Amino acid sequence: MTALLRTIAAPLALALTLLAGPGAAQQALPAPQSVQVQPDAGPARPALWKVADEDTTIYLFGTIHLLPRGIDWFDGTIASAFAQSRELVTEIPEVSPDAQQAVVLRRAMLPKGQKLRALLTAPERAKFDATMQQFGLPVTAFDKFKPWYAAVVLATLPLQQKGYDLDSGVEAQLAERSKQQGAPRSGLETLDYQLSLFDGFPRKVQKAYLMEVIAALPDLDEDVGEMVGAWQRGDAAKLAELMNAEEDDPAMIQALLTNRNKAWARWIKARLDRPGTVFVAVGAGHLGGKDSVQDQLAAAGVQTARVQ
Repeated sequence: MTALLRTIAAPLALALTLLAGPGAAQQALPAPQSVQVQPDAGPARPALWKVADEDTTIYLFGTIHLLPRGIDWFDGTIASAFAQSRELVTEIPEVSPDAQQAVVLRRAMLPKGQKLRALLTAPERAKFDATMQQFGLPVTAFDKFKPWYAAVVLATLPLQQKGYDLDSGVEAQLAERSKQQGAPRSGLETLDYQLSLFDGFPRKVQKAYLMEVIAALPDLDEDVGEMVGAWQRGDAAKLAELMNAEEDDPAMIQALLTNRNKAWARWIKARLDRPGTVFVAVGAGHLGGKDSVQDQLAAAGVQTARVQ
């Protein structure tokens, strides 16, 4: 389950890029047949934190990149905090479709002459082919692409088919509201940097990640539903537990979560030197559990207060 949830919630706005454009392997993917997902009953109260000094306030909000339609989370304390903010900061800034496509193809393509299925052992290839056939995809649809790319797309596609929607995702909604307010939006990282994290993993790690995603797909509805439910309830501890359960690759956690949490904490501490109110929205997995952004801030002498 870990790799699947990590892809959906923790590391990146990558899913927004991979499934937004018409190029490359996306052309081979079937159009999602959306089935409405029923969110948890009752109002959503996702967690929100605040860092502040005399003249600066920084709100920290954990996001889910894809959500079912019908979750009403933008109200109360979150709506008030966002209205007070004069800047939206997300994991990456807004990137044009052409620029997105260029970065994805540069980072995701295998060297000429290599094919994904040829990199897999016979048992791995059998599992991969069976998964592709279950989705009605040609087994060769990802032949030109690296294992990490196939893993991320396979993890995201069935969620769309089950009613999880990019436009309902937190980043998309916040970005639209920011435009309506005329507020600037910036990013903590670049898209190229985010993709380089996956691209930089050794081939063995990428293949293991792909196999972990494939193994997790049968329990997709239950696992992701549990994660979204924890997010709706504002249960950051449970969300972190789900994200990191059964993690057997500390190097991957270090690269995708811990190192980035440290960098973001440094950014937040430095941002306190400039007056103003800022709304920072990053993957929810970064704001819970051991070595979270809040933990890194505390280690740097900066305290956070939970406000919802």
